[in-house]
Amino acid sequence: MRRRQFITLLGAAVTWPLAARAQQPTMPVVGFLHSVSPGMLEDRLRGFRQGLKETGFVEGEHVAIEYRWAENQIDRLPALAADLVRLNVNVIAAPGYAAALAAKAATSAIPIIFNLGIDPVAAGLVASLSQPSGNVTGVAGLSVELTAKLIQLIHELVPTTSTFAMLVNPANPMSEPAVQNAQEAARSLGLRLHVLRPATASEIDAAFARVVELRAGAQVVTPDPFFTNQRSQITASAARHGVPTIYGWREFPAAGGLISYGPSLVDSFRQTGIYAGKILKGARPADLPVQQVVKIELVINLKAAKALGLEVPPTLIARADEVIE
Repeated sequence: MRRRQFITLLGAAVTWPLAARAQQPTMPVVGFLHSVSPGMLEDRLRGFRQGLKETGFVEGEHVAIEYRWAENQIDRLPALAADLVRLNVNVIAAPGYAAALAAKAATSAIPIIFNLGIDPVAAGLVASLSQPSGNVTGVAGLSVELTAKLIQLIHELVPTTSTFAMLVNPANPMSEPAVQNAQEAARSLGLRLHVLRPATASEIDAAFARVVELRAGAQVVTPDPFFTNQRSQITASAARHGVPTIYGWREFPAAGGLISYGPSLVDSFRQTGIYAGKILKGARPADLPVQQVVKIELVINLKAAKALGLEVPPTLIARADEVIE
């Protein structure tokens, strides 16, 4: 073989793999934007990845996920959303009201999938549930509408109590509709409801001190990412002060709280992952109606009830989706 022929063949052997790699399709990228830290969402992230898997996308094999966490600093969300836009991700999953707003403000081109416990139409994210329009769609729960049920359930658990407290996050725009819902339920049951609005960890401690001063015999903690991030502090304070407390999400009884009633967040994040997968396959957000969370779960922690000296009615236990012993 002549030297020139050898060099030509050698060059082809080197460049062919490079050309083949260049022709391989680029792995799609999902941006994931959230206001808290990853440790707070382990179960929900598993649900999200499961939804992606159900549509044929396994993280690291068929899709990459770029995570951006605000670490409970809401003012960081716009910059984090802008960063995902600069990366030109294929779709942005933005669970939570603040994250969804930041993503929507950052782009009108990249598809956005929210996951909310509030009405996305009232929040200004979509035009309607059936026809979202634009580049935004997602999954919505019924947290505000379920507030009355939280009052009814905790009253069922402590029927002799007539004075209740309720913690809401003043930074959440859906707090006031939840308060109105709860006050109507309390009035219908002849109960007195005191609303407290802690916005920081130290204010949560002050709120519990105020609950004791008010001699509230039970308490409602509304569903909110800020409270979820502080769930260890909240459940410990409720136990220390001996205040039976109901929550809107399962994470609280799992962390030692008494009882929760609300949407299955693992299932709702699975639905979010499914929508992300559909968009990666070519679906347009405008053609995907907002999904309503239909799986509602009642979770009771009997160990917490025993520590509070409460006897949980057998009828309530029979209705529970999960009993922690």
